[in-house]
Amino acid sequence: MAGEDRRGAEHTMTVRAPVDRVYGLVAAAEDWPRVFPPLVHVDCLERTGRRDVIRVWAVADGEPRGCVSRRVLAPDRRCIGFRQEVPAPPLAFLGGRWEFEPVSARECRVRLWHEYRAVDDDPRQLARIGRTVVRRARAELEALRRSAELGLRGHELLLSFEDSVRIAGSAADAYAFVREAQLWSDRLPSAGGSAAALAARAWGRTPCGRGRAGADGRNAGRNGTVRVCFPPRRIVFKQTRLPALLSLHTGSWLFTPCGDAVTVTSRHTVAVDPAAIGAVLGEGAGVAQAKDVVRTALRTDSRLTLRYAKEYAEARCLR
Repeated sequence: MAGEDRRGAEHTMTVRAPVDRVYGLVAAAEDWPRVFPPLVHVDCLERTGRRDVIRVWAVADGEPRGCVSRRVLAPDRRCIGFRQEVPAPPLAFLGGRWEFEPVSARECRVRLWHEYRAVDDDPRQLARIGRTVVRRARAELEALRRSAELGLRGHELLLSFEDSVRIAGSAADAYAFVREAQLWSDRLPSAGGSAAALAARAWGRTPCGRGRAGADGRNAGRNGTVRVCFPPRRIVFKQTRLPALLSLHTGSWLFTPCGDAVTVTSRHTVAVDPAAIGAVLGEGAGVAQAKDVVRTALRTDSRLTLRYAKEYAEARCLR
């Protein structure tokens, strides 16, 4: 529109990885929480051909916030355009595009372009938005570079697993138990056993990152775990303050009704930090041992939570 004061910002980075690999990381929005540290969860709301609508939850100013964006993917031109549907004030408009240009078979150049406008074209807000755009664009490009350059090595460092329990009670009660994480310190005893003790020493603190839930279904835990709740079927989380052994920890709690019962599943995806293995586990330790330690710590914690969620929900069913 005439009179609008739209500003633009372009940032470029060279990535030592094949262009199609780098393009794929940006195209696969549901996997963004594994690539970009502030992102907690992404849902695809609509997909038609090369167009999609995604809802993104990211940590901003210590709290999880959601926004909906429309994207147009052009894999033949290696370009992805995006635009927020309803920008949060002071933003009046935010859009842009990713462009990927091959430099060689093993290297490419990534350009990230933003266009933005402030509510009422306020010059002070424009300056503030501009600083934020610059900071976030640089951080996103750096995160993309790190992930792309890991390549196959990145997959070797990943570990995903899950545990489930069938509960003869209501999904609502099981969901409430898991959601009320601020009460877990009273409801859950400390886990014992030699395997758990080994994991706890290597981990350095409670592995699950038990946070507090907000009334709106979102929460940013004091211990560094951010959760987004989708009552009554799903809770997703991301650990933002990581223990030394990890460079990533995301997961979810799923609640699946089955007749008069419910199956609760705890899922974890982690990435081991290879640079920290020696310092945490000692010389000679490798990725496999680090994965075992992490799996033991998280699985012990999750199974304990599942056990007490079962007791809680089944006891309430008998009332």
